[in-house]
Amino acid sequence: MINHFCKTPLWECNDKLVRVAQGQEPADLVIRHANLVSVTTHEILEDTDIAVSCGRIAYLGIGEYTAEHCIGENTTVVDATGKYVAPGYIDSHIHVESAMIGCAEYAKVVVPRGTTAIFADPHECCNVVGLDGVRVMFDDAKRAPLKAMLTTPSCVPAVTGFDDSGAYVDAAQVAETMKWDDVVGLGEMMNFPGILGGEENAQHEVGETLKAGKCVTGHYSISETDRGLNAYIASGVRACHECITSDDVMAKLRMGMYVQARYGSAWLSLPNYLPQVLESGVDTRLIILCTDDNHPNTLVSEGGMDRALRAVLECGCDPVTALQFATINAAQCLGVDQDMGSITPGKCADMVVLPNLETFIPEQVYIDGDLVAQDGKATFDHDLFEWPEFMTHTMNVGRTFTAADFEIPVDRPDGMCRVRAIGGVGGSTITEDAVIEVPVVDGKLQANPAIDALKMAVFDRHHGAEGTHSFGFCTGFGVHGALAQTVAHDSHNLLVVGDNDEDMALAAQTLVECGGGEVAVQDGRVLALVELPVCGLMSDKHVEEVAQEVAAIEQAWADMGCKMPSPFMTMGILSLPCVPVLRLTNRGYVNCLTFQFEDLLIED
Repeated sequence: MINHFCKTPLWECNDKLVRVAQGQEPADLVIRHANLVSVTTHEILEDTDIAVSCGRIAYLGIGEYTAEHCIGENTTVVDATGKYVAPGYIDSHIHVESAMIGCAEYAKVVVPRGTTAIFADPHECCNVVGLDGVRVMFDDAKRAPLKAMLTTPSCVPAVTGFDDSGAYVDAAQVAETMKWDDVVGLGEMMNFPGILGGEENAQHEVGETLKAGKCVTGHYSISETDRGLNAYIASGVRACHECITSDDVMAKLRMGMYVQARYGSAWLSLPNYLPQVLESGVDTRLIILCTDDNHPNTLVSEGGMDRALRAVLECGCDPVTALQFATINAAQCLGVDQDMGSITPGKCADMVVLPNLETFIPEQVYIDGDLVAQDGKATFDHDLFEWPEFMTHTMNVGRTFTAADFEIPVDRPDGMCRVRAIGGVGGSTITEDAVIEVPVVDGKLQANPAIDALKMAVFDRHHGAEGTHSFGFCTGFGVHGALAQTVAHDSHNLLVVGDNDEDMALAAQTLVECGGGEVAVQDGRVLALVELPVCGLMSDKHVEEVAQEVAAIEQAWADMGCKMPSPFMTMGILSLPCVPVLRLTNRGYVNCLTFQFEDLLIED
């Protein structure tokens, strides 16, 4: 494939690289005496020199050989004695919007931590404002050196017929995006029921991507490892980040599917399966690493891909294999290994200089041979992006919320009533399908704090007065008060949970008035608010400020009684109708195993 993410295409500079390698012309940069992490051979090559020209590796001085012949009067020489030099980290699947900032701000926080390339699926933004918004996001991305590679959102909405989003993407539109310079593949095909059921648009989206010679990424979220999985992979889907058990991982590996081992702010299942996979002794060349969703405070305080690499190490993996997950394996999966993924002649000089192979936090980061971060700080900067109005006015609920909007009337006598509820599980995308009892008072269903049962409501925020809404219940959050957010995957409607109607109404109206975001309310008082006026998903502020706001709202959750990690992220998937088991959309309860609507009330 033609790659548009390098300072100089190889065909424009290969003749110069030949001359530099032979000492006929000087290199731009020479790193000397490094312990080179060779991800191609699983070795540490001690006392190795690396010569760079035109943003690419021209020469490796291995063993008795050195790059002294590549050094000229204007060559920058870096002494890396005692340091490790590895390829820059490639995040194989990420939703930048989950960091609540635009791509350029995102680059400022992840590049100093060693991430030099991302495969971004902006289906969050796309579900709100369509492909025009995606184009704006990646115009912003061009302002930073991070190699932001676009995988076209495939499922807008996530699964046809179960909720209402603000936009729609079809196969013809996917085909057009395959001509964009920054598109390298298709974003996660969440609509696996559509693929298995022969849905024309889903299958044609995959077909158009394959026709363009690009990678199809996947999302097979059920633990089924026979006919369905075979069929899904046979359709052309190459990679999947939805694994819960080691059996899921092994089945996908055996069928030739790349497994995107995921470790983000809330999705923490990697330690549950990776140790068993490593202990089995299977070849790990088809395991790659991704973060999927990271909150800004996680990125600022703990890191992104470096944090994920540390988690892999804690699972018993050796550091070189871990780095293979984050570099060459990812590049090969996504079809960019001619340019990225290893420090070898001809490849882009995307490199991290590490003091050790334990923390994976670099002292220096290079992209295309340019120093882009030093000692944890980006060497690049930019003004805040000016977002267009169509992306900053997306709250169209068609009402002013009052407590009456959250009443759930039922034709039942006062007493206790059996209802379906979603059991939220911290650290996992998978929910539980529960049957609980809640009170009926004056013909209306109530929350039941005694069993940690909160009311839920999802309001269509895209279609005004014509939009629909639905009610349900959830458990697992343990709070008194109300919580609301417009980060509600994947259609990003207005999601509200709480134990009383008054706080739920205040939470909902607060987000309407600020343009979207996340809010915590208790006893008629707003405890914390993160304003996300860009599509109801992203802030127009700098990442450090957003990180502080998110940390404050997570503290508010904790003060309200919640013990989950990144609870807003767990809450945000309660409306995602493609991950088991039960979800609530603006159209009602969806059983994500049978893909049928379920009733709220359990008949006696």
